[in-house]
Amino acid sequence: MSQKLSQAEVQNLDQQIDLLYDGKQLSENEVKFLCEKAQEILQHESNVQPVKCPVTICGDIHGQFHDLMELFRIGGKIPDTNYLFLGDYVDRGYFSVECVTLLIALKVRYKDRITLLRGNHESRQITQVYGFYDECLRKYGNANVWKYFTDLFDYLPLTALVENSIFGLHGGLSPNIQTLDEIRQIDRVCEIPHEGPMCDLLWSDPEEGSGFNRSPRGAGFVFGQDMSEKFLKFNGINYIYRAHQLVMEGYQQTHDKKVVTLFSAPNYCYRCGNQAAIIEVDEKMNITYLQFDPAPRRGEPHVTKKTPDYFL
Repeated sequence: MSQKLSQAEVQNLDQQIDLLYDGKQLSENEVKFLCEKAQEILQHESNVQPVKCPVTICGDIHGQFHDLMELFRIGGKIPDTNYLFLGDYVDRGYFSVECVTLLIALKVRYKDRITLLRGNHESRQITQVYGFYDECLRKYGNANVWKYFTDLFDYLPLTALVENSIFGLHGGLSPNIQTLDEIRQIDRVCEIPHEGPMCDLLWSDPEEGSGFNRSPRGAGFVFGQDMSEKFLKFNGINYIYRAHQLVMEGYQQTHDKKVVTLFSAPNYCYRCGNQAAIIEVDEKMNITYLQFDPAPRRGEPHVTKKTPDYFL
């Protein structure tokens, strides 16, 4: 099992977390240590990681550090609030390094208070195109920090199950998966494949049609209400909460309100004008949607350099 943190390590972590909340960077060696500690924790987590209530659920963050601070301001800080993040911590925003370092530090410090799932951007290939790789080079002068994080991403759980009622994941369903046990059998410690069950969980989207159809994203599937109803019924679950798609109100209920899309990066890419949302689930499984707007900006360029659109 992973080692318990020593008193000195706890004190050191607390100091680092304070710095990270201020938007500061850690040294390359500090990031390496954090990633090693996080890997020890994550390798013991399941592909369907159980999560207890109360918990606050969050969608895509995408390197928007000031908005992550706004999220914690509204939802409460860890360990006072428990969190489930549905992936996509990096790429597109200007502060992927700061966002992912803080979240991993919080995981190491309070492992039972925060669950971090893998998104389709927690990948070596995607991060080389959409910003995280270049940001690591710019901020550290080499690719080591990028490598520490992308190696760690292989260990992130694929899905979560909140009180056997809410199934949380980044993308959506797969024609190759009928049961949660089939998800538990996946060997997740690898780069995200281009196809197959693991790929689908991180890339698929709900749609109004029926059945499974190939996704226009080029990976995963789009799945209809009949498929989500079948999956929920077969596994005795009530809801699917997922992220992965920009929704203008921050959340969107589809498939007879059984599938909820959650997006937690307001004014996505600094130009989409969307609200963000998080979802609070209390001890009695009561649901509260909290919407929020972008945080006031400090020191962020107003003009975005052109990034590939890749399904805004």
